[in-house]
Amino acid sequence: MKLFSYSDASSYERASTLGRDQLLKEAKASTASAIVFLSHSSKDDQFVPGVVAFFRKFNAGVYADDFDKRLPNPPSTKTAVILKNEIRKLPRFVALATPNSYTSRWIPWELGLADGFRDIPPNAILPITQEGQVPPWLTTEYLNLYPKVVTINAAWFVTDPRSSSSWTLSDWLHKPIK
Repeated sequence: MKLFSYSDASSYERASTLGRDQLLKEAKASTASAIVFLSHSSKDDQFVPGVVAFFRKFNAGVYADDFDKRLPNPPSTKTAVILKNEIRKLPRFVALATPNSYTSRWIPWELGLADGFRDIPPNAILPITQEGQVPPWLTTEYLNLYPKVVTINAAWFVTDPRSSSSWTLSDWLHKPIK
């Protein structure tokens, strides 16, 4: 098993037919192609284009909340309403997990909403780590409740730590999950 790495994010961004600005523009607002709500710390914004490019390889558009021009700055109750509606609308929820996730006020709230809207299997964690490292925080607290996006024998899967369930990433993104 291998986790998504910082170098993977860079590689997917570089390999994309879209440039960084176009990848970010695509993630700015919910579109018909968006099926993934990407929750992440604003401290990890540099990885978002690579993650968007990664999911594009699986024909899955991504909505990244902090690039949405509808969101007020500073965040307010209007922010919460917009995010809640996007989370409810999109069939998949992915939390980008890094050491910065622990300082985010929004990630736990967004993950809890997604869990409440559709239970656990359509929600997953995409850990992004140094090459070859499995960080200890990945199996602690609430993060270990959720399926993880991992690669096994060069193929991407979503594996559920609560059971022996796993899905190819493509199936998890595009087919009903029970």
